[in-house]
Amino acid sequence: MTELKTERERLPRWMKSPLPKGENYMKVKRLIADHHLNTICTSGNCPNKGECWNAGTASFMILGDKCTRNCRFCYVQNDVPDPVDWFEPLRLAKTIQTLALKHCVITSVTRDDLADGGAEFWAATIRKIKELNPETTIETLIPDFNANPELIQKVIDAAPDVISHNMETVRRLTPKVRSTARYDRSLKTISIISEAGIVSKSGIMVGLGETEEEMLQAMDDLRAAGCKVLTIGQYLQPDTNLLPVLEYITPELFEKYRTEGLKRGFSYVESSPLVRSSYHAERHVNG
Repeated sequence: MTELKTERERLPRWMKSPLPKGENYMKVKRLIADHHLNTICTSGNCPNKGECWNAGTASFMILGDKCTRNCRFCYVQNDVPDPVDWFEPLRLAKTIQTLALKHCVITSVTRDDLADGGAEFWAATIRKIKELNPETTIETLIPDFNANPELIQKVIDAAPDVISHNMETVRRLTPKVRSTARYDRSLKTISIISEAGIVSKSGIMVGLGETEEEMLQAMDDLRAAGCKVLTIGQYLQPDTNLLPVLEYITPELFEKYRTEGLKRGFSYVESSPLVRSSYHAERHVNG
């Protein structure tokens, strides 16, 4: 506890968030455990977990909790994944129904071990959620599927309201920060989504050593790919084995990025220290 408290005290004042608690928080926590589901809120060690769970929302993570990639920023375990659980879509859909969610966010680990990268499982999950929750809007935060149009199309055909794929960082830092992923491959993934007419979304972390010029170039690249919604948040080192924080970006620079993004034509730009991919996601459906 002392070590955690010391680390918390080192954070700039604008990075501190209240510890999670409350009746709704405990309700979501119990449901997730009872239905044997994973959330990126926990697996990604998100600082907004308390706020979101108390609001009765969560970002669910499908296809297990072990990833075939080993990105240097991510707290999700890199290991041989468990077999695909085809009962998971129904459990997830029932949980969303019990929580009476108006909007849900679904993400997944990357499953390079599967021939289709898990695309058919993704489609089945979306269809099951819509079957049991026809009024619930859905955002999907997908891996790149190696930018294979046929696989991405499976997700598109299931018709979620928003499809997101995170760039995570600027071009120069991509080889250092992301495992296997490629900057241009991610842009192609976003372009495929955009060309299908679905709201496309992406997210970038800052504080990893990027420059302002590189951030603005990344925004230009995303807009050229048709991206409509952008989230920008502070990178926090979730484990000592992962990349360290090189800089805590000030709220003033986050606001500058938000303004620059809107100038470039993004419909929404969520840019502040504690922003994560799914933060205020319900606002982005009509992006």
